[in-house]
Amino acid sequence: MTEDKLIDWIQLINTDGIGPVRFYKLLEQYGTAAESLKALVAKQALFSRKSAEYELEKAARLQVKIIAKGDENYPENFNQLNDAPPVIYIRGRTDILNYPAMVSIVGARNASVNGRKIASKIAYDLTESEIIVVSGMARGIDAAAHKGALFAKKEHGTTIAVLGTGVDVAYPKENQGLYEQICAQGAVVSEFALGTQPQAANFPRRNRLVSALSAGTLVVEASLNSGSLITARMALEQGKDIFAVPGSPLEGRSAGCNQLIRDGAYLTESAEDILNTLAFTQNRQIKAFAEVDLFANPLDKEQKSDNIPLQTEKADAVSDLPLTDLIPATGIEIDELIRLAGQDTARTMMQITELELEGIVERSGGSTLFLKNQKNRKN
Repeated sequence: MTEDKLIDWIQLINTDGIGPVRFYKLLEQYGTAAESLKALVAKQALFSRKSAEYELEKAARLQVKIIAKGDENYPENFNQLNDAPPVIYIRGRTDILNYPAMVSIVGARNASVNGRKIASKIAYDLTESEIIVVSGMARGIDAAAHKGALFAKKEHGTTIAVLGTGVDVAYPKENQGLYEQICAQGAVVSEFALGTQPQAANFPRRNRLVSALSAGTLVVEASLNSGSLITARMALEQGKDIFAVPGSPLEGRSAGCNQLIRDGAYLTESAEDILNTLAFTQNRQIKAFAEVDLFANPLDKEQKSDNIPLQTEKADAVSDLPLTDLIPATGIEIDELIRLAGQDTARTMMQITELELEGIVERSGGSTLFLKNQKNRKN
């Protein structure tokens, strides 16, 4: 695609009210993005040409590649979506975007230590078996999966992170180091314009791309209201295999996974369960992918079990209890929750925001926090 045409596409998709579906309808109606812009200019304000050109300049400065639908490196799997992003932003390796054997791993942000350990171990083993792990770089299971993949192949493993922010925005901030390592060894992908900050509506949109890239999706720890189940549902709609790690019926973080298994997901205890299923359902031989030609920084060497790094965050040393375990059925004032959590206010507020994005908690009166299902029962 020529630079002028790419600028047209960037300008059109970033115009208010233009999503992927309408974008393609306009192309069908007017033939090109340039003609679509001409038709729209009398009806509404456009994303400016100057801003679109600056987006291209900024991407070049940040070593971000902008790939349009139809270009050689555009993920073929995205073409199956009726709302495939017209342009995607990539930091890192574009050569792995069309690798034929990928599995997405998703799960709870407030994951247990055991949940993170399982996600990391399975990601490590999948990577060693020539599967690329895809996830969303969120706190908890996502981060653990990325770390396990990066630690494989003698710490030269690769992985793909699909973001709900601009590709130049590491979110959450605590994953900045992980973000940099994924950029170096794998790829970070986003459909959102550079500089886009976290917004609740963007994460479900991100999830469809996580599942679309993959042959199957594994869920490790998820409540019944978890955003991870949205990813699983999208994967199912896309005809992908669904895998779930079972858990105790007494643990709320296992309820979503247990429900998926009841609904027909593959019960998964190891990477071998996934590999055996993919070999059967995909009926194809897995091909090796090229290893990176750089030395990766070691990943938490002191925090590992069986040579797999545990996704143990600093907060674990302060309080072993997730925030959800500190919220009673009657709700709790946010100030009191911060005190009970025993960590700095900014970190606790970030975790509360994550739980709100997942639909696990909600506020009442601005300062009282409820677990969503508990508030419904109370009312």
